[in-house]
Amino acid sequence: MGKMMHMTFYWGQKVTLLLDSWKTETRKEYSLTLFACFLVSVFYQYMEDCRLRFKLLSSSSATASPPPSSVATPLLYPKSAANPWSPERFAGAVVFILNSAIGYLIMLAIMSFNGGVFVAVVVGLALGYLLFRSGDQDVVVVDNPCACA
Repeated sequence: MGKMMHMTFYWGQKVTLLLDSWKTETRKEYSLTLFACFLVSVFYQYMEDCRLRFKLLSSSSATASPPPSSVATPLLYPKSAANPWSPERFAGAVVFILNSAIGYLIMLAIMSFNGGVFVAVVVGLALGYLLFRSGDQDVVVVDNPCACA
């Protein structure tokens, strides 16, 4: 039987992240792993900003505008007659796929239960939000609040 996975937070530098081949033994390896987690988290926020902008672009190119009550009842309002294969919608779907995959990988990295990985991801998400998404007051999109959707 193999080594058991941690089920509580720990602060050691020995961590296995996502793959059996991604193991850290030294401080240098651990530091590089934390930096990679940080960068991927910042990149996730950048991609989320791109996804929301593609969604805004594809919704602004739609011909029909929803009635004011459609925000309260989004399932009752029929989708616009916009072409689902338009370049804007297709690009938005590709960005959604990439961003969902990155989001789930970030979640799996946090599930390593290493405190350093957790802190690196949360700080990366916060910095990415500050850099790419905190100025989104002009971008209003009714969207799913789930971080990985």
